[in-house]
Order: sequence, then C-alpha cells, then structure tokens
Amino acid sequence: MPSAPRPTSSEKLIQRLQWEDLDAAYLRRLVEISRDEDLSGLGLRRPPARTGDLSTASVSVTPRQSSAALVAREPLIACGLGLVPLVLSAYGGRVTAQFSVRDGTAVSSGRVLATLHGDPRILLAAERTLLNFLQRLSGIATYTHHHALALGSGRTRLLDTRKTTPGYRMLEKYAVAVGGGWNHRLGLFDRVMLKDNHLALLGFTGKGARDNVSPEAFSTARLAAAVLAARRTAPGWPVEIEVDHIDQIPAALAAGSDVILLDNFTIPQLRRAVAQIGGRAFTEASGRVTLRTLRHLRGLGLDFVSTGALVHHSVWSDIALDWLP
Repeated sequence: MPSAPRPTSSEKLIQRLQWEDLDAAYLRRLVEISRDEDLSGLGLRRPPARTGDLSTASVSVTPRQSSAALVAREPLIACGLGLVPLVLSAYGGRVTAQFSVRDGTAVSSGRVLATLHGDPRILLAAERTLLNFLQRLSGIATYTHHHALALGSGRTRLLDTRKTTPGYRMLEKYAVAVGGGWNHRLGLFDRVMLKDNHLALLGFTGKGARDNVSPEAFSTARLAAAVLAARRTAPGWPVEIEVDHIDQIPAALAAGSDVILLDNFTIPQLRRAVAQIGGRAFTEASGRVTLRTLRHLRGLGLDFVSTGALVHHSVWSDIALDWLP
C-alpha cells in the first residue's frame, strides 16, 4: 500500500468520486447481475426452465426502430446516466442514447433526461434495469443535495459513511458526491479509524451498556501507544479516534489523533468540544444528524459532519421511460 501524506488540510481527508474514478469492469458486472436477475432468475437455487423477456416475446410485432424518453416525474438531481450505455450494451446493443442533461443537473418535473432510439425489444427488456439504477442513484444525489443546502456553504463539509448497499458502495458514494456531499473513507483500506469497539478491544472498557469507553479508562499513554502502532501499520495515513464524552478529548489530542470523531454529542457539547480542540485536530460530528439538526451544526466551527442517512434514508427518485410516437 502506498504511503499517503499526513493531512495538513481538510482536503487531504476527503474526496469527491468522479465518474472516471469508477472501474468500468465493476460497473459492467453490476449491470450484468441486474440483467441476469431479470432475464434468468440469478440468485435462485433452481433457475427457471425458460429464460428471457416472456412479455416482449409474446407481443407479435415485426421489429422496427422505436424511441423512448427517460423522463423525470419530480424535481431531482440527475445521477447515473453513465450507466445507460452500459445497460443497453448488456442487453444486446442496437439502441443509442442521446442525453439532454448531465449527472449533477437539477431538473424539474417533466424534464427529459435522455432519448433512446433503436430496437424496441431491447428497450422493453432493459427498461427496469435502467430505471432501477437511475432512480436509486438520483434519489441519493437528490437527498444529499437537500442536506448540503441545509448545512450551508460554510467551512463544514458534509460526509457520507460506509453504510452502503453491499456491492454498490462506490456507485452510491459517487451519487453522494454528485449531490454535493463529500466522501469519507471509501473503505477500511484508506484510513485508520479507532472507533468504540476497537478501543474496547484494546482494553478501554467502560461500565455503561451504551458507552464502551469511559472517560476514566481513557489513558493518554495507552491511547498514544495505540496511535503509534496505527502509524507503524499504515504509515502516512490519517488516524481518527472516536470519543463519546468530552472528557476523552484531552487524551485523544495528546495521542496525536488527526481527526476526533465526536459521536452523539449535543449542540452545547459540540460547541465546547470544538473550543477545547482549538484546531489541534480536525473535528467530525456524527450521530443525531438530520435535515432538521443540520442548520444548528453549520455555525459551530466543525470541519466535518457525517451521516449514513444520505444513502440509507434516501428515497428513489421518480423517473419513467415513456414511449415516443
């Protein structure tokens, strides 16, 4: 694993995935899985005896060139349009796409996202796979956009988490970036993050059922040793320590944490924590983050606010495929 520079600014700790950052083979594999679920029952222990699009096969018409439009049924942030050619290709090609918008475009209800032209059998078979991807990713981008607006344009950055659909993480994190959020660590491979259970494993055990790590158990020397071991294991990568009590902050600072994760702190506690840290580490608030609470977080001087809700609480956007005359 290559060594990364120690963070000197918040930009060293976060990123925004671009479409070009996504692996084409990974995207094709997701598309093929979605196609095979629809056409051949992928995932079933006993596959169906007959596969394919039985509905379209039952329509006795001479194949001809047809056109259809992908249309927004509600205001949304468009996302996932780069998958359209991959889906059409996976279903056999013979359909072209002309795009009216790009990923990240805010569109109103009734706006055409793209026009498709070609073999109607391909259009009908690929319809649900196309819409599943576009509705899911546009939903995440749109929901993230609302959160970004609520947080405002100050210094605090809105981050996602690793709470993503298994197998779809990079696509979903890309959708967060399209919506105006920022990507926290992409996986376990690009940051050392000592959370409550890691600290409990190291012996920092508390008495409460909720708090795994009590203030009394937060030994500066032992925590510093844990951070030093982390830096030896992953040289150059940032180290983040989770705290759930303000009395744990001095030990996290003395240990040399690059980022201090303030977990489930109240607004007054966050204000005190930011003042106590005083810029000696980056600050990240997590837990109890909602659209309603974000407006209270934007003026506290936090570097980051993270929430998994950008993905797991998002609702699919309403997008349709309309046949054109």
